[in-house]
Amino acid sequence: MNLLSIGQLVKHRRQALGLSQSRLAKLSGLSRATINQLETGALVDLGVSKLIGLLDLLGLDLGANERPPRHNALKLASQTASVSYKQVLRPQAFAAALVAGKLPAQLKPQVATLLDEAPLPIIVGAVEEVASNSACSAKMLWKHLLQWAHQLQSPRQVWA
Repeated sequence: MNLLSIGQLVKHRRQALGLSQSRLAKLSGLSRATINQLETGALVDLGVSKLIGLLDLLGLDLGANERPPRHNALKLASQTASVSYKQVLRPQAFAAALVAGKLPAQLKPQVATLLDEAPLPIIVGAVEEVASNSACSAKMLWKHLLQWAHQLQSPRQVWA
């Protein structure tokens, strides 16, 4: 769940309770502008304690539920790694190399791009997918990725 969808829930609950934005703002200790920005999706950030307090006031909770795994994360990771290259990183080749822990020379440019630029949720999903489809643990796959990042001198801080 993101802040935009939370804002929509807040708006519907506020209206169901017959509260104006101003009244909800006073009850929650937030400004009316903050309530408005939350409900319209314009709010970039709202601290966790403020958000939980607002939701509690409205009789809502913030559930942290595990999403179903992405079944296409490995494909997305491979596509992301291949954008700037003629040779495409095949998902099966990437998965096999990741399980083996050995990075073939022909995959180094794409894997370097993946480690440096791919959105982290895609990398996490790819690791989860490879682990679920192989006998290799996710912990070992992360170890392999970390070794590759050091070998390829990735500038991304998450690999430091």
